[in-house]
Amino acid sequence: MAGIEVKARTALITGSSRGIGRGIALKIAGCGVMRLGVHYQKNREAAEETARLLRERGAEPVLIQADVTKPEDISRMFAEMRAAFGSLDIFVANARPDVQHFYQPVFDLTAEHWRAAMDSQATALLLGAREAVGMMGHGGRIIAVTYAPGGKTGSWRSWAAMGPAKAAMEALLRYLAWDLAGRGITANAVSPGATDDSVFSTLPSAVLEALRGWAGAGWVPMGRLTTPADVGDAVALLCSEQAGFITGQTLYVDGGASLASADFPMEFQRGT
Repeated sequence: MAGIEVKARTALITGSSRGIGRGIALKIAGCGVMRLGVHYQKNREAAEETARLLRERGAEPVLIQADVTKPEDISRMFAEMRAAFGSLDIFVANARPDVQHFYQPVFDLTAEHWRAAMDSQATALLLGAREAVGMMGHGGRIIAVTYAPGGKTGSWRSWAAMGPAKAAMEALLRYLAWDLAGRGITANAVSPGATDDSVFSTLPSAVLEALRGWAGAGWVPMGRLTTPADVGDAVALLCSEQAGFITGQTLYVDGGASLASADFPMEFQRGT
């Protein structure tokens, strides 16, 4: 069986200055996507490092600063992509606010926390997809980075704004998938598990170490945390020609963590 084939050549990945977004940009560049919009909100130095790594791979990056919670910034971001490259094949919605703007338990949430989460996820996807589709031909790809368990559980208490925002984003993708199917444009989500070099890296180091220990104890069957490169692999797969009949889906990229059950001790689930 032949390897995956990615014919797309132009992509915009929001939040691609570091972490998961950078991992996606580097991976799809390795698959031949040579013209990339590297979006950042504040950290230009990190975005320049992503651009440097992309140039090493022969890609042509353009840096775009924007706040995806602001509709006017989203419009300008796509205008800059159009000016730089003319067309677009892949749009990846990955950006999120810094944790202080949304990370609170439900009864500590302010309206500002709630808006930052919703505006950066569901609303940004809606506005971004509208802009992206206007630049896409047949076979375009829209992909959002979610955290699907956050829309189904309530135990990660400080995720109380972002969980519903991600759930709204996933629901919107299904409507986009239906409306865009006739144009051959797919709309899917990837849901990473706890990921090294991501939002978790902004939390106290003890939290990240606890997550690594939890993964190694069996709660992640593959025995480790997700990496940005793992997420990039999944996005590349969804961008491939072979994935042209997959739309409206959420793909878990978590080493099997979503298979574990909270009802039983891990010793039972591992058969020990």
